[in-house]
Amino acid sequence: MIRKIEKKKIRSRIHQRIRRKLSGTRERPRLAVFRSVAHIYAQVIDDVEGKTLASASSVDKDGKTKGGNVAAAKAIGKLVAERAKEKGVKQVVFDRGGYQYHGRIKALADAAREAGLEF
Repeated sequence: MIRKIEKKKIRSRIHQRIRRKLSGTRERPRLAVFRSVAHIYAQVIDDVEGKTLASASSVDKDGKTKGGNVAAAKAIGKLVAERAKEKGVKQVVFDRGGYQYHGRIKALADAAREAGLEF
């Protein structure tokens, strides 16, 4: 019998492997990205204290973007970078969450870089 490849399990293993290698601190927090079919989410996280410093998503009520397309990812990247800069964060560690660095993930990262975050 052929086993069905479960994409969620594969992504979860990749994400665990990534998280073993990187962690966010107060000086350089982690920019974590999660994408679903319909939306995209980004958080700037201090792993030492276990606190979220800034976040943005396409579900936010104040967000002007809806959906999980590339345009929404660019807007979310810019928005999370602005919110992080308000909190005094300039450098982050990028956590792609086990997803390929392509499409919406790349668009979010590029927009965050353009808005002033360094990684």
